[in-house]
Amino acid sequence: MLESDYRIAPLDKLKVSVFQVPDLSGDYEVDLLGNLSMPLIGSVRAVDLTTEQLDRKLTELLGAKYLQSPDINVGVVSSTTRQVTVDGAVRNPGMFPVNGKMTLIQAIALAKGTDEFSNPRRVAVFRQIGGQRMAAAFDLTDIRRGKIEDPRIYSGDIVVVDGSRVKQVQREVLQSLPILGLFNPLNF
Repeated sequence: MLESDYRIAPLDKLKVSVFQVPDLSGDYEVDLLGNLSMPLIGSVRAVDLTTEQLDRKLTELLGAKYLQSPDINVGVVSSTTRQVTVDGAVRNPGMFPVNGKMTLIQAIALAKGTDEFSNPRRVAVFRQIGGQRMAAAFDLTDIRRGKIEDPRIYSGDIVVVDGSRVKQVQREVLQSLPILGLFNPLNF
């Protein structure tokens, strides 16, 4: 189940239901540019909107010329961005599906935990915020001991666990991040 604040992404498949108008109801795919194409109204910008926001936008567009007080419901059938990447000193690095709320501990557990070369005191989370790539460092040991809160991980995040096998560039980025759990801009 997707969280209520989920933002529509390119290639997401949406179900649009227009009450008592079966010709407009159905599954629609958001194109690579982030637009949804529907009969009568054509191309509508859908990317970065919640389903509720898109619902209001479609209601406004269809109600302006074509339908009187349309009752529209928009839902996400499938999402292409519902995954998190876990890399670095973990047993099984890769991309994993995000279904609902997830924390850092849960993301690392999907990668079968840290390996014997890991430094659990330096875990970086990379995230796109406002179109800018940001990063925050976390101490997994303190999280496990309950000293600090287990941070929320969102789809699209990249988690990198420091370790002796982590690439030099990743290591330099990890070492430069203060362990405050705050997202800071990256300047490469």
